[in-house]
Amino acid sequence: MQGVAATSRAQFLAACRDVTVRYGSCEAAVIALDQVDIALLPGETVALWGPSGSGKTTLLHVLGGLVEPSDGVVVWEGSPLSTLDTSARARARARGIAYVFQGSNLLPAFSAYENVAFAAYVAGERSSVERHAVELLALVGLQGKADNLPAELSGGEAQRVAIARALAQRPRLLLCDEPTGHLDSDTSTRVLDMVDALQRRFGFTLVVATHDAEVASGLRRIVELRDGRIVGQLT
Repeated sequence: MQGVAATSRAQFLAACRDVTVRYGSCEAAVIALDQVDIALLPGETVALWGPSGSGKTTLLHVLGGLVEPSDGVVVWEGSPLSTLDTSARARARARGIAYVFQGSNLLPAFSAYENVAFAAYVAGERSSVERHAVELLALVGLQGKADNLPAELSGGEAQRVAIARALAQRPRLLLCDEPTGHLDSDTSTRVLDMVDALQRRFGFTLVVATHDAEVASGLRRIVELRDGRIVGQLT
């Protein structure tokens, strides 16, 4: 538990304590995470860096309460997230954890505005959904694309809508899984610069899973994973 102990004197936002994730049983078991310890401080930016199959996505899902650990504890704002039932974990996520995936995962029948407004509504912004959605689309530079369906957007535009949708939840923790993996280098740079500017503006904790060393170098802490284990950290 060295990673958690190192930050025990500070109030961390989320943490994994000796977390193992195992799929299957006995000799057929696959270990996706192996005794992982990590703590996230409010407002920091972290890269989970490693090759495909290293456990990056599983760790994101564990931190966000989408995957239950086989062993160990996941803590969110001082409470054990991994011991909550499914509905309680969903409420905890809705109150402060948002995702951006490699593919934008937008609702295809909803316009850009509707995708963001729906997320704001689900997050409890019932009295200000329209204003909040319009403001967020403007923040990501897409006020002129509000009525476009996802199929009518470029890859970079769709990912910016996905980021606006995530921000509609007013997250304290934003988890991004290879957010530029399907974009060209110029578009990737623009999207990452925008995420960096939004993080500095709103102060959420940002965790980005990536196999790209250049992307990882743009975050203040790099956590390297190999074969389900944390093998190094650079700050």
